[in-house]
Amino acid sequence: MEFADKSYENQTFQDVSAAAAGLTKREFTGCAFQRCDFSGARLSGALFQDCAFAGCNLSNAAVEGARFRQAVFKDSKLVGIAFNTVRSLLLDWSFQACLIEMCDFSRLKMRGSRFIECRIRRTDFVEADLQDSVFRGSDLEGSLFHKTGLERADFSGARAYAIDPTANRIKKAKFSYPEVLTLLAPFEIVVSD
Repeated sequence: MEFADKSYENQTFQDVSAAAAGLTKREFTGCAFQRCDFSGARLSGALFQDCAFAGCNLSNAAVEGARFRQAVFKDSKLVGIAFNTVRSLLLDWSFQACLIEMCDFSRLKMRGSRFIECRIRRTDFVEADLQDSVFRGSDLEGSLFHKTGLERADFSGARAYAIDPTANRIKKAKFSYPEVLTLLAPFEIVVSD
């Protein structure tokens, strides 16, 4: 499908395959994307305002300069995306039950982001500002946190994370037992039953 118009409002796009298609500098407001394949698509400079992505594949999409405002991703596949190139001004997004793998959120200011019951594998959060963000029920296997702002973040029910409390800011962050014990790993101490 070609997105010939510059802007779209309150439209629903179902089963659209726009792999490698250019959505560069397009504006979408109040739109829903259902089961769309945007793998390898160019979303550079695009605006997604109050948009929902459900069951979509955005793997390897180019998102440089894209703007996400009140964007919701649900049951979607996001692999190999350099999210650290999006515009962080007014950035507001949430992810629910998504596969997020080998993505880069490093140095991105994204306070209050929500990652609910996601599989977040081998993803880079180095030097990101994630204050007040939520990772409830997410699997963070192999993801990197270093010099990351995690103040008041909620990791309730999250698992497989490796967060060094001496190398990240975790004041008032929430963690669940027994996973919270992984915070002791950098100290090489033994915890017995």
